[in-house]
Amino acid sequence: MSATRDESTQTEGGSVGDTNETTESAQQEGAEVTADEPAPLPVDRVFELLKNQRRREVLRYLEAADDETVSLSDLAEHIAAIENDTTVQAISSSERKRVYVGLYQCHLPKMDDMNVVAFDQNRGTISLGPNADQLEEFLDIGDDEDRPWPRYYAGLAAGGTALYGLALIVPAVSVGVVVPVVLVAFGCCAIVNEYVDRQTDEQSTV
Repeated sequence: MSATRDESTQTEGGSVGDTNETTESAQQEGAEVTADEPAPLPVDRVFELLKNQRRREVLRYLEAADDETVSLSDLAEHIAAIENDTTVQAISSSERKRVYVGLYQCHLPKMDDMNVVAFDQNRGTISLGPNADQLEEFLDIGDDEDRPWPRYYAGLAAGGTALYGLALIVPAVSVGVVVPVVLVAFGCCAIVNEYVDRQTDEQSTV
């Protein structure tokens, strides 16, 4: 009887041990799966990150790059060319430096903290991070705020020309009135343009 009880106890102990090992193994596998999946970013942090044009351009450049890792120097030149509406070859050293410093000190560290990019400050290299895919669907939203200033000026020029032609044809419309109105319109547009550009520059450091 004693031998039978011992065998039964050993069998039960073995079953419990096997069950515990199976449970621990399943927990470890579950932990590994969870670790491989990045936690969803809060929507407010996503919009906070993407409200800045430079950070949007960083993501676009990385997504379009042939290599997984790009240099900070190349990235800064690319963004400087976009901001100054010119080519990489035509940008000045001051334009390049302004973007380079802003990326290095502000934007890339912030994006790295959110695992959107992987930024190696020592080597000056950047690659997409594990959370980059979460921003893809929101990437073009901030572009709605961009204003086509050349079209505005072209519209004013066309309107001014039309008014001037009308003044030459219709005696009731005075050229002396049309010219000041057109000049004031151009001046107001230029002031607003300058104000928006300054606001954009300030946001580039946020």
